[in-house]
Amino acid sequence: MGLCILTAGKTISLAITAFTLSWMHSVEHTGWQEDYHIVPDGLKIVEARVKGGGAGMEPPPDAILKNDWWVYTPHLGALPELNLAASGATGGGWHVCSPQMKDCLDLGEQAQAAISVRPCDVEGPQGTVTTQNHG
Repeated sequence: MGLCILTAGKTISLAITAFTLSWMHSVEHTGWQEDYHIVPDGLKIVEARVKGGGAGMEPPPDAILKNDWWVYTPHLGALPELNLAASGATGGGWHVCSPQMKDCLDLGEQAQAAISVRPCDVEGPQGTVTTQNHG
């Protein structure tokens, strides 16, 4: 199992088992981070962190303040995929990082079609990043 990212006519395949998705909120300009595990039935969010609140991003009542971040565990089942809207308005797009990768990937820094993030079969050693162009 690994992670596939479909964006702008290409597929990026990552040989990883967990990742952090981070971005800046487009209205509040506040940091947001979500940690996911790749499981047989999808992407399982295991922890989320938000640096502040406002504009529909208030932390839930069970959140704990740690090092200026509100930390909590979302109570969701595994998601088959994530669809990220790449508006170009977030001041840096989305960042996908994993301890299994050498470098993080930056996505959606410019306005473009939605980016799809989903589990997939990936071959190669842990941390391998493969890009295929389509179109």
